[in-house]
Amino acid sequence: MAESTNIAASAHGIAPETLARIKRELDSVPTRPGVYLWKNAAGEVIYVGKAKQLRARMRQYVNFQDDRAKIPLLVAQIDTFEYIVVENEHESLVLEKNLIKQYAPFFNADFKDDKSYPFIALTKGDVFPAIKYTREKHVATTRYFGPYTDGRAARSLVDIARKLVPVCAARCAEWRRMNRRLAAGDLDAFLSAEGLRPCFDAHVGLGPGPCCGRITPEGYRRNVERIEKFLSGSHAEFVRELTDEMHAAAAELDFERAARMKARIDTVNSLTDRQHAVSARNLDADVVGIAREETIAGVHVFMVREGRIINGNEFVLDKGRDIPDENLLHDFLLRYYDATTSIPREVIVDCELEDAEAVEGWLTGKLASVHGARVRITVPRRGEKSELLALARQNAGHTLNRYKVRTNYEDKRVNAALLQLESALALDGPPMRIECFDISTIHGSYTVASMVVFTDGRPDTNQYRRFKIKTPLDEANDFLSMKEVIGRRYAPERMADERFGKKPDLLILDGGLPQLNAVLDQFADMGIDDIPVCGLAKRDEELFVPWQSTGPVVLPGGSASLYLVKHVRDESHRFAIAFHRELRGKGMTKSVLDDVAGLGPVRKKALLKAMGGFTRLRAASLDDILAVRAVPEEVAREVFAVLAQYNSVRNNDISEGIGVSSDEPSDAASATA
Repeated sequence: MAESTNIAASAHGIAPETLARIKRELDSVPTRPGVYLWKNAAGEVIYVGKAKQLRARMRQYVNFQDDRAKIPLLVAQIDTFEYIVVENEHESLVLEKNLIKQYAPFFNADFKDDKSYPFIALTKGDVFPAIKYTREKHVATTRYFGPYTDGRAARSLVDIARKLVPVCAARCAEWRRMNRRLAAGDLDAFLSAEGLRPCFDAHVGLGPGPCCGRITPEGYRRNVERIEKFLSGSHAEFVRELTDEMHAAAAELDFERAARMKARIDTVNSLTDRQHAVSARNLDADVVGIAREETIAGVHVFMVREGRIINGNEFVLDKGRDIPDENLLHDFLLRYYDATTSIPREVIVDCELEDAEAVEGWLTGKLASVHGARVRITVPRRGEKSELLALARQNAGHTLNRYKVRTNYEDKRVNAALLQLESALALDGPPMRIECFDISTIHGSYTVASMVVFTDGRPDTNQYRRFKIKTPLDEANDFLSMKEVIGRRYAPERMADERFGKKPDLLILDGGLPQLNAVLDQFADMGIDDIPVCGLAKRDEELFVPWQSTGPVVLPGGSASLYLVKHVRDESHRFAIAFHRELRGKGMTKSVLDDVAGLGPVRKKALLKAMGGFTRLRAASLDDILAVRAVPEEVAREVFAVLAQYNSVRNNDISEGIGVSSDEPSDAASATA
């Protein structure tokens, strides 16, 4: 038992004695719901999680039963832990959210630039609440709408809201003076005071004038309720109330007030017309789309109210290395809805949440609907909601791209990858030129090789090369093929060519130890000993290097270096498959037509022209071929019979997944060596 623990600990980078100690300490952890905190040797909280059953969940980490990619990296840093027992899963969800906000652990997803998101706030704790644009920490007596990722749009919305429903602005000096007087004295005394001066906003109609006694607290409260409906997106109900008031004013012959109501209704309707209608029903939902790349993710949230998109917010998440989609979504929902009171009836997402019921209960509590409505989290598979989700994902991708351009993310990532490879593979310097070879074949037929080049960490398509393997092969033999292409690429006459003359700083082979040994043998025969080479195993994505006998090099999951190596390997594979497909297609096309009796070059050209090309000819029926009258009937029948046999062979290959790729060869790199 101890030996197996030591082996597991060594494989995952944690000291065996530390792992054994943690396992012993976990025996005393209760089997109750709660929240756990993993800490590193410095006492820093590196991950916060919740569990229905604490002991079982925490044991999954140290028994390596959790298959999430981040777990080996997390376990390697664990030194101690804490836990907090709660009564139920709902309490654990709330506590987890608060602890993540407090500690910002490295292995939990988090907002980038969290302080930059503004809100619109109503100071509900005041006798006469005011509206404001703010970035403040949340106050319990204030209601917040947002967050808004576009500050200008948020400020504009405040102005529109005050034109629709007069309320005080928190920046108004008279409003602040009034609040101080109310705090120091009696409300009735203030309301009965004489000689109060109206503020400027009250003069121009933006403020209802509580500072000078023009409106009672009850009337002001109705204004606040209306503005809450407007900011929440309940425009239809808001317009109905304004319409009723307009008709009442007209009935009382108060045409001036009726005209003001009519102007406000027109403003709301014009605003609604500019909003994109996405649902024939009165959909009340937030649509959350996520686009991911390495350690960051873009998120776009569409706020859909009454079937219209009233707002779109975008965020960039950080510290999401190797976090599964459902965990990333879980962390985001906790942070996002903790910061807002704009809770919809439905949250549309693109993956199932393990604790969806608990999150729904938490959101339902925040919604606190007088109608008893429950918030639902849904994952649509078809229909208008699915289309909305696809649009949100597309916008999340744009969010991510804008962030990468703004922060020069690509250059930083590539530089980090090259430096990581230099360190992990013990190179003399960063591998500024990387070459990678891949072999593609079907049972020894049409065997080809690809060479792709990455310069400064990016594909250099002008340097790509393709090789037809000349060695006679009875069956597929990647090792002989690899030796041949290496011999041709690094032959002295090739190295004297300006296009080929530069040696790579790193040579990557698509394959493991056997391919590496084949290339090393070829290098030894050629007297080459100054090109660093490694083999990339497909299954575990391990790097085999000749200078390390203790085993392959394992790059950290989610690291920039692993991303780059996989990108190089995948590009090499794509390029080889594309060339193999092209070559095989040309070869079969040539043979299938040239072997038809009575079909010479002239007739073949005429037939292809009449049929509109080989693809249409291959799909044509016998009647179609006879109808164009490009060749005699007996030749047409022979063409149809030969093509039927060709189609049968091709369809069998496709059904077996042989040599099929959707990628086309690069136009910029079509040279064949």
